[in-house]
Amino acid sequence: MDSPVQDKSAAVGSILDLRDPYPYFAARRREGEVFRGTVMDYSRTPESLRPQNSYAAVSYGAVSAALRNNRVFSSQLYDSTIGVFMGPTILAMNGPAHRAHRGLVATAFKPHSLLDWEPEVVRPICDGLIDEFADRGSADLIREFTFEFPTRVIARLLGLPERDLPFFRKAAVAIISYADKVPRALEASKDLKNYFLDQMEQRRSNPTDDIITDLMNAEIEGERLSDKAIYSFLRLLLPAGLETTYRSSGNLLHLLLRHPDQFRALRENRDLIPMAIEEGLRFETPLTLVQRYVTEDTELAGVDIPQGAVLDLCLGSANRDEQRWERPEEFDISRNHLPHISFTAGAHTCLGLHLARMETRVAIECLLDRLTDIEVRPGSDPHIFGQPFRSPPSLPVTFTVAS
Repeated sequence: MDSPVQDKSAAVGSILDLRDPYPYFAARRREGEVFRGTVMDYSRTPESLRPQNSYAAVSYGAVSAALRNNRVFSSQLYDSTIGVFMGPTILAMNGPAHRAHRGLVATAFKPHSLLDWEPEVVRPICDGLIDEFADRGSADLIREFTFEFPTRVIARLLGLPERDLPFFRKAAVAIISYADKVPRALEASKDLKNYFLDQMEQRRSNPTDDIITDLMNAEIEGERLSDKAIYSFLRLLLPAGLETTYRSSGNLLHLLLRHPDQFRALRENRDLIPMAIEEGLRFETPLTLVQRYVTEDTELAGVDIPQGAVLDLCLGSANRDEQRWERPEEFDISRNHLPHISFTAGAHTCLGLHLARMETRVAIECLLDRLTDIEVRPGSDPHIFGQPFRSPPSLPVTFTVAS
């Protein structure tokens, strides 16, 4: 445990290319699996929300090991960051409390539910959105499709009226963007709390078949969840359900359009769609990092890390680790599959991973069923951007309606 580490804790925003951070990640991997410093862009984050002592793990092995040791590398950190705006959620829970709440919530995402949701909810929503722009022969696939369909899916599963879509979409984005505008995020958090309390009150007198009602009826050791536990989870689910799928599906469409030979192969062989989804998640991870609080003096990949430090787990770097993948900097939907770490790992593996994969698959299938000759609109330059959240801000395309 005597590895010397160089302090590279300067503001990463000044050295990290938010359009393409991967050369920076690769350079850090060449220096070692773990370093003192950060891969987080804190350039717009208030000083009070920035950790004082940061370390970062950038290799697949180090990131995976930390995610699977939740006792030492604890997610309780989120109580003092996103938890300020969402309240207590399973995101920051550990041990028995986490297992109990996760098991309870997981019942809402059980595999046989997905079998019903695909034909009854997801596919009709995707087809309905395509109906809105198909006759034009052009569209922005981010604004008009990938940003819209997961929001509508989550709203339908929660039993929320479609007229409220603009409200909770705006509130969800405000909470996710808390580091930029804290007062706006606090206001959005309060608005969502009041909104969900009203929805819960409606279900007390008129129960409905949706996730909110399921949570209200669920019990842990004979006791029902408190209103606070329910609306806090719903405040987490709304942006989480939006962010992961809209960014990963947008990234995949962008990558396929930038690799027309692979897009053509996928159109000719739909069996490639699951492989393409996994490669898209690996190559352009929608959330490039998560963070953990170090609960005791420890060692990771030969580097000493003191108690109280904040550890960046760089998923985006781990997913391009040359020690795990051949040609990691190439997008290749036909590569031999090795599990990536985009949905994290261990106790806090993303609960919605099966839903996100199903939504993305259905979205791609609907586009291929309805449209042909999909191409980036001439003269435009769409690109994937951001850190830690990454996706293309827009994706203008032209197409022909399939006959």
